[in-house]
Amino acid sequence: MPPFDRSTAAAAGLALATLFVPAAAFAQAPESERPPAPGQFEGTLLPAGSSILPEADERTYAQTRVETPGFTFKPGLVLLGDYTFASQDATSIAQVGEQADRGQLRASRLMFRGTIGTGYVVRYLLAAEYKGFDTTSDRDWEVTDVSLTFPLRGPATTLTVGKTKQSFVYEMVGDAANLAFQERVLSPFFVSRAVGARLAHVTDDRMSTLSIGIYNDSWAGDTSRGPNDGTDVTARATRALWLADEGRSVMHVGASVRSAGADGGQMRYRGRPESNVLAYYVDTGSFAAERGLHVGLEALWQQGPFAVIGEYVRAKVDAPASGDPTFSGGYLGASWFVTGGNRPYDPTVGYARRVAAGGASGEVELVARVSFVDLDDGAIRGGRFRKTYLGANWWATNRWKFGAGWGRTWLDEAGTTGVTDALLMRAQWVY
Repeated sequence: MPPFDRSTAAAAGLALATLFVPAAAFAQAPESERPPAPGQFEGTLLPAGSSILPEADERTYAQTRVETPGFTFKPGLVLLGDYTFASQDATSIAQVGEQADRGQLRASRLMFRGTIGTGYVVRYLLAAEYKGFDTTSDRDWEVTDVSLTFPLRGPATTLTVGKTKQSFVYEMVGDAANLAFQERVLSPFFVSRAVGARLAHVTDDRMSTLSIGIYNDSWAGDTSRGPNDGTDVTARATRALWLADEGRSVMHVGASVRSAGADGGQMRYRGRPESNVLAYYVDTGSFAAERGLHVGLEALWQQGPFAVIGEYVRAKVDAPASGDPTFSGGYLGASWFVTGGNRPYDPTVGYARRVAAGGASGEVELVARVSFVDLDDGAIRGGRFRKTYLGANWWATNRWKFGAGWGRTWLDEAGTTGVTDALLMRAQWVY
């Protein structure tokens, strides 16, 4: 049978076992919330919704929460399972090796979050993942979040300290389980989590956001992966040019900057073609560098069930021995909810949130995207690929989602072009 790692199988068993543990199964992840109500800054809970598939009982969930005047506690769980079918031509096999059909527990994330205090309320978040979307290395298990968020002169301005998300590009800051496309494509240009501090602000009209952060994992004394002393500085600013109908209609624009420090005087850029079990199709390898300056532009137009989103990233690397190379990547995608649904926009964070399944049959979404990543410049030959993607998502309930997507990748490397077709199928449960 096609390969399925023993470690993956073990983790899958553990993840499924948690479904029988009330504290984990009947929890509420941030990814399953709707945007905050006007004037508020915390999302509201989605109901269990349709009974097509097994759902957690809301009354049981309420029993797992702790709600006291000075302390609140909310557990949450995210489970995603994938299977990828791959087909390659001879050139592609020569470039990256034969890519086997393969299943994977794509992400298993357990989290605990809540608040501390009465008059002055501090938010906390603890989360760990198995091969999660937001892990920052090739480790199977990783603690992704250990953070405290302090309000500064009210909830519109906050300071988050600890291990937390970097504020760079829409694909990264958005909830991975809620994106229209199964996988991110701009991953060569960001790391998801790092140790540091992030300052965030939402304007009074709730139409603009600004987030600035500084990060360095060595501040936590983590040397298990070798030199980890590069300091990253990030900033992301967004503006909703218009926003109506409770987030169903929006025109969003944004820009972000990431000054990425080299770890031990070395940098590396690499990426997969929208499947976590396929090889790194583009990879610069480690090379001597001082710093990389990454600039990102983003735009989202959404009108009812229709949406168009695009991003572009350009990375200029300070690496004199390699000719100071410039790398780039980008995508343009479209989404249509055939059943009339929508991915409501959250103006407090500058991205769209969870799809609310409408009616007994849920919501059906058709998606398409074209993308590219180019890591060839100067003395660096990391390769470049172009990618098309067509897919469908069934948001069966407010917890369950099933998706399937076909993509074709053209990899240009050393004067040859290889072609890979891949079909990625996913089932996810977010609670």
